[in-house]
Amino acid sequence: MKRELTLLLAVLPFAAISILAGADSAARDAASESKADREQRLAWWREARFGLFIHWGPVSLKGTEIGWSRAGERRGYGSSGNQVPAEVYDNLYAQFNPTNFNAREWVSIARAAGMKYLVFTSRHHDGFSMFDTKADEYKITSPRSPFRRDVVKELAEACHEAGMPFGLYYSQPDWRHPDAFTPDRHDRYLAYLKQQVTELCSNYGRLDIFWFDGLGKPAKDYDGEALVKIIRRLQPHIVINNRTGLPEDHDTPEQRVGKYQDDRPWESCITICRQWAWKPDDEMKPLKECLQTLIRCAGGDGNLLFNVGPMPDGRIEPRQVERLREMGDWLSKYGATIYGTRGGPFKPGKWGASTRKDQTVFLHVFDWPANGLNLPPLDGKLVASKVLTGGQADVRQTAAGISITVTPSDRQPISTIVALKFDQAVMDLPAASVGGGSLAESARATASNVFQGESHFAAGAAVDGDDETRWATDAGTRQAWFEVDLGEAKTFSRVRIDEWAGGGRRIQAFELQTRHEGVWKTFHTGKTIGPDWELGISPISARQIRLNILDATQGPTINEFQVFAK
Repeated sequence: MKRELTLLLAVLPFAAISILAGADSAARDAASESKADREQRLAWWREARFGLFIHWGPVSLKGTEIGWSRAGERRGYGSSGNQVPAEVYDNLYAQFNPTNFNAREWVSIARAAGMKYLVFTSRHHDGFSMFDTKADEYKITSPRSPFRRDVVKELAEACHEAGMPFGLYYSQPDWRHPDAFTPDRHDRYLAYLKQQVTELCSNYGRLDIFWFDGLGKPAKDYDGEALVKIIRRLQPHIVINNRTGLPEDHDTPEQRVGKYQDDRPWESCITICRQWAWKPDDEMKPLKECLQTLIRCAGGDGNLLFNVGPMPDGRIEPRQVERLREMGDWLSKYGATIYGTRGGPFKPGKWGASTRKDQTVFLHVFDWPANGLNLPPLDGKLVASKVLTGGQADVRQTAAGISITVTPSDRQPISTIVALKFDQAVMDLPAASVGGGSLAESARATASNVFQGESHFAAGAAVDGDDETRWATDAGTRQAWFEVDLGEAKTFSRVRIDEWAGGGRRIQAFELQTRHEGVWKTFHTGKTIGPDWELGISPISARQIRLNILDATQGPTINEFQVFAK
């Protein structure tokens, strides 16, 4: 540690040295932040709900993925692919001359899309800095670069000028750096990280977000605690994500909508096309998918950081600009149901999602059940309702819940929005599942296999009442089992299994079993399952129930496993 500090002091400006000297004070400040102060610091970000993510660099010349397409050893991460040879990849910046880059235009595009903040990749895993770092010469302002303009500086100025909160993505891995994860020089690499983080927080005015990407490495591998202390000392108001190996301010589900979570902030980062960096003819997502993704994020009490990859000439691809403009047009009409709301009080599902503010619940209905939408009961009296997207709704409140029907001609292809106003605030009501009543909901679930051991694909995802989360198994899995423990013997007469539609009918043979006196007994055998499969049976009383998958074409994955009394 002493050698590392000596190296760091040799390269950092006096102001940064004084920051490190006050690191203990910074740690105390962060630790002593009250819950109320933290909520106030994060309030603007949670209310914003929608931000623009931008992945861009010299690799756009090749149209391959940023960082990941660089061939060669990834020290500490195993080997990479071979799309672009390292010697070619590392010299792309000498040809990268995006003369059509206009920071103000990018900010204008984000604002037109209804986005409330912007996060830019200052440096990705390939190690190329899109800012004027003094740490090395592999940067956009290098004499070898024909462009030689500080992109981060221009974006920061454009955001500040427009009143747009500005954030920076920064990758702790650097697959080009010679000292990273070497036995005797890694301390030099840590000094390099700290210098760059200090520069980013010192040279570009106010930063509102710092978005790390440590690829799951523990905090000690990057001295994450020290990096956070530097940032919070220089930018104490800032929002920091959880990819330092430390929890920090919010979670970051990637390329998927996070599950309903109102006890800790989260933000899904998802691409507008399939690749993070620009790719010619990349498949772009339809407007319906884009908007429903945003609505599901807000309905789950999270944010959406929506990514574009600009082209080699510096422009955001026109078709992507048009898609973002379409999203902005929709938000100009219905943004009040997204911005400044909290998720709930009904959990998202195939039916749609809900948001709430003060005494009003906003229902976004995507898929209408045949007998109308039936919601669980809420405290408070329903005093008014309105279909914000046009038309009339038949809304009825009883002790059993709230039923809503809208004539098919008034249903919208993206979202039919129904506002329900109550005689009291709805903000503190616990979130309930729509179409709930499963005896297995939130019960203890286990499985023989979980996709790459990732927690968000664990067995519990199939009994959480959320059709958008799922239990998944590793690719190539042909046999697997899923078990649920109800806690005590309960009687059920109906089983519902929702196999993930995105994978097709993977299950080809299965059996359903209950456990009695330590022995599993089969009560049904079948072949395919598919989405929304249901089975009615004579009542069975059991505590443990198993789905035993005997054969599958590919790794089985289940959205929901439910059992009902009737």
